[in-house]
Amino acid sequence: MATSPSAAALLDTVRAFQPACIITAAAELDLFTVLAAEPLDAAALAARIEADPRATAVLLDALVALELLEADGACYRVPPGVAALLCESAPTCVLAGVRHLGNCLRHWSQLARVVRTGRPAECAPSIRGAAADGAAFIGAMDNFTASVAPHVVARLASLRFSRLLDVGGASGTWTAAFLRTEPGATAVLFDLPDVIPLARERLAAAGLADRVTLVPGDYNADELPGGADFAWLSAITHQNSREQNRALYARIYAALTPGGTLVIRDIVMAPSRTFPPAGALFAVNMLANTEGGGTFTLSEYSEDLAAAGFGRIELLHKDDAMNSLIRAVKT
Repeated sequence: MATSPSAAALLDTVRAFQPACIITAAAELDLFTVLAAEPLDAAALAARIEADPRATAVLLDALVALELLEADGACYRVPPGVAALLCESAPTCVLAGVRHLGNCLRHWSQLARVVRTGRPAECAPSIRGAAADGAAFIGAMDNFTASVAPHVVARLASLRFSRLLDVGGASGTWTAAFLRTEPGATAVLFDLPDVIPLARERLAAAGLADRVTLVPGDYNADELPGGADFAWLSAITHQNSREQNRALYARIYAALTPGGTLVIRDIVMAPSRTFPPAGALFAVNMLANTEGGGTFTLSEYSEDLAAAGFGRIELLHKDDAMNSLIRAVKT
């Protein structure tokens, strides 16, 4: 039986939105990048970021209280460890992830209306604009997966391939990770036209541009490029309804060579749909942010893959979050 929370603990849980709002607001204003370049007082920073001086001072003091800034008299500066995470130019920067989570937060705040209507939250861009929000989403996918990609790919070490099809490959984090394990292989990265330039930039920086063909398109509407013996579908299925996924699996089946393999990386729910807990919460995220997305059980994945023609469907790895792996073969 679940333990009942105290009133104080319950209110503290609800109050947890406050630090998140403070940090995401600072990230949208790019406050950390500005202060990392030069310590400033509140008035000077407000002028630099085109903000209200009084409101800027209140936000800065809250960030000091959260130990994300330091105050030296009237001036504020970014500690080196924070700058490494939240300064735009830092190689370990996770600003994109923070900004994306801020966009999610605005959608989650409408959850009661979403549940009543059955419709996703109303989408309004941040102060950075819709294009910047889209770039933040793609950057966030790299923030969330770059550190785990080598470990996930290592679980598939026995899988040999000559041509990879990375469906919805974003900026190429997974394409790069796979190609590093197969020096003789090539890849096709398929994603929306606005994403392709981001992928081109990242793959060029990784020294892999000459091994990757970048193809723009919509994986829920367009035919996929053929000729691959391995298709990778990472963190895509939760954005779709089961009907959309069946259609997508059929497109992937058609694109694969005979005997080709599809591997899905995503959350796999227990039949109760309450475990893993991260998956139950992520289903709410999809409820707030998509028309029909959600998290699915292994039996649902198996049924939908089989309906598309796949066989030898197997759960290769079970994870408590997004890194479960399902394999299916074009038989």
